[in-house]
Amino acid sequence: MKIVIDRNIPFIEGVFDSVCSVEYLPSAFIDHLSVKEADALIVRTRTRCDKALLLGTNIKMIATATAGYEHIDMDFCRKVGIEVFVARGCNASSVAQYIGSVLAVWTAKKQLDISTLTLGIVGYGFVGKAVEKMANRLGVKVLVNDPPLEQSGVRHDFVSLSDIAEQCDIISFHTSLTNDGKFPTYHLADTAFFERCAKRPLIVNAARGGVVDEQAMTEAYRDGRIGGFAIDCWEGEPDINSHILKEAFIATPHIAGYSADGKANATAMCINAISEYFSLNGLAVQTKLSPKQTNMSKGSQLLRTLIQNYDIERDSINLKNNPERFEYFRNNYPERRELELS
Repeated sequence: MKIVIDRNIPFIEGVFDSVCSVEYLPSAFIDHLSVKEADALIVRTRTRCDKALLLGTNIKMIATATAGYEHIDMDFCRKVGIEVFVARGCNASSVAQYIGSVLAVWTAKKQLDISTLTLGIVGYGFVGKAVEKMANRLGVKVLVNDPPLEQSGVRHDFVSLSDIAEQCDIISFHTSLTNDGKFPTYHLADTAFFERCAKRPLIVNAARGGVVDEQAMTEAYRDGRIGGFAIDCWEGEPDINSHILKEAFIATPHIAGYSADGKANATAMCINAISEYFSLNGLAVQTKLSPKQTNMSKGSQLLRTLIQNYDIERDSINLKNNPERFEYFRNNYPERRELELS
């Protein structure tokens, strides 16, 4: 048995080496030729798993150490019988604390009272729920929009996207990226959306590049319809728009979910999934890290704790000064720990 693994996935090196052949490759080198004889792949978002990569290979299973799966052609995999495992929810807490750090810096710079603000959460999956939990600890009023969940009968006080635009001081996006279906999310935040923004909100995209129309958002910022924007997920990344980069309040290289804890969760989930699928007895592992303890702070005290724990402005300054190093910053990201808040 052979497994091809993206070499930038942490905590995984050596786990499978005693029971099968393993090849660790940079994502740019994971191509049709390198995976042709492999039985399984463990990848990240930078590997496009589609017909061009997979047709005529021996691949039986793909595990992605990511919460999203836009890089995987699910229809093709179903058609040819390739099992796909997605590490859903692995980094939800990491993204939520990233959002908390954005809010901490925003409220400090603007001298705002967090308890007077309303946060709009667009997308109520694992991450949206974690962001809501963080917001509740901060004392922020929360409005939630998720039409697919609302239509499916999930019980929650959902509101419309128009309500989000009209009533929120901060709007944070946490949907997958879809181009079709009843509720497509490509350019969900478009010119019409920004025209409805009534309270000059801060816009945060830590979902997927393309969920927010960056050109429309920048125009809305220049026209004063929004107060600022923070981007972690970019259209066209790693080749990001330098003009938009300069105007962003916070700009990071798709690392919101890159806490050491989130990475460890994703790796453990992929190891367990591969181990179970191929009956690799005894290999299922847990890489969960010991929690970083903190006090059970709330409100403004929690905002200070978040800033002390994670210097998000450092990441933003690094990217703004060196946009051409987008991939380097992602692949060589320093350890960032989550706070144990539960």
